[in-house]
Amino acid sequence: MASYLEIADDSKGHELDLFCVPKHYEEDLDSVIIPNGLIKDRTERLARDIVRDMGGHHIVALCVLKGGYKFFADLMDYIKTLNQNIDKSLPLTVDFIRLKSYSNDQSTNCVKVIGGDELSALTGKNVLIVEDIVETGKTMETLLKLLNECQPKMVKVASLLVKRTPRSSGYRPDYIGFEVPDKFLVGYALDYNEYFRDLSHICILSDQAKEKYKV
Repeated sequence: MASYLEIADDSKGHELDLFCVPKHYEEDLDSVIIPNGLIKDRTERLARDIVRDMGGHHIVALCVLKGGYKFFADLMDYIKTLNQNIDKSLPLTVDFIRLKSYSNDQSTNCVKVIGGDELSALTGKNVLIVEDIVETGKTMETLLKLLNECQPKMVKVASLLVKRTPRSSGYRPDYIGFEVPDKFLVGYALDYNEYFRDLSHICILSDQAKEKYKV
């Protein structure tokens, strides 16, 4: 079972004025729940675990856009650094896919895959899927089903966040950064209707902001 850092359900996070937060977002956030430094340190450890488990194989790292791009970039940087300093290195190529499963703040039962036709190029490959957050697990299960139809050699999933929610299908990634409460989180490339990707920290979105940025 994957190890992870648990953020408790009753965690109030940290006061915004203790961190550098863009002025235009200050009234939209309740608190900082995972500071950027903690994200980076945990990501570095995940990179070490991935290299330990998958080292020696040629891996296609598949980034799930858009929310996964920041975690993906940092994870790849840490793996690259490890590759330069260990004997059992991890040859990497990268690819990208987009999944759509949200309407405002609700995860829907309809998962739209953008770029799915290109999955056929992964036949016979060792694949590492890099995702920002697993909530119900249905989105990732849909992607894995599509991917398995292309018969890859091996598939592993790394997710920065896994949300504790009664809506969960029970799916768990192979590598997990943090297990978080059932709250709507933004920042570090996680968005709400395309806003808040430019936050360095992961924050709890306020109820007022959900209405403000609703489409």
